[in-house]
Amino acid sequence: MTPALQLGGLKKSFGGLPATNDVSLDVPAGERRLIIGPNGAGKTTLFNLITGALRPDAGTVRLFGENVSRLKPHQRAHRGMARTYQIITLFSKDSLEHNVVLSLLGLSKARWDAFRPLAGQAGLHEEARRILRRVGLEEHAARPIAEVSYGEKRRVEIAMALAQQPKLLLLDEPLAGLSREERSGIKSLINGIPRDVTVIMIEHDMDIALDLADRVTVLHYGNVIVEGTRTEIVADPRTREIYLGN
Repeated sequence: MTPALQLGGLKKSFGGLPATNDVSLDVPAGERRLIIGPNGAGKTTLFNLITGALRPDAGTVRLFGENVSRLKPHQRAHRGMARTYQIITLFSKDSLEHNVVLSLLGLSKARWDAFRPLAGQAGLHEEARRILRRVGLEEHAARPIAEVSYGEKRRVEIAMALAQQPKLLLLDEPLAGLSREERSGIKSLINGIPRDVTVIMIEHDMDIALDLADRVTVLHYGNVIVEGTRTEIVADPRTREIYLGN
């Protein structure tokens, strides 16, 4: 079966310093892949290369067998790729529902009809409420983003990504900054995503997220150091060296 994502020798440097150094990965369709590593390991840079926010110095990105290395981010989104961000990027004065509607609009033909009021597009609003129900936020649909908790904002970001009907979903530290209760809720939400969606998640703290993954990739200074199951990663002395310095 063709992998959901194949990275071949991805390289990216800033000012001569390698942020991603010859990274090659194969992620099978339906897998939950966790990418961990300390600060500065190159995790978010790798996501930016996968989504097209950055152009690699070398290497290829294949999405379900198609070489998308030269495609722009919106073109990759139209092929089934969606992501969230480490730093929350929402329209704080707009409602939860409106934020999700905007995400839906990105893949809808209605985006070309500038003369049709967005408020009148009942189908988009109905779908937005359905997606908010999926992440447990339908009752807050009319509230402004600025009035909900940080954990609920994380849920909205995931809702906006799911609204794009992704085949590959990239989550950039979705558990960062959350309370224990909020982390438990987000974990349950991620676990509930159907297996026809491949999920790749970045996390800084491996203790928080290891139980979400089928396989784990450890990055350090832009290099893949270790890759394997949770048990293999925890047992590997290179992982302990990276995180504990011994």
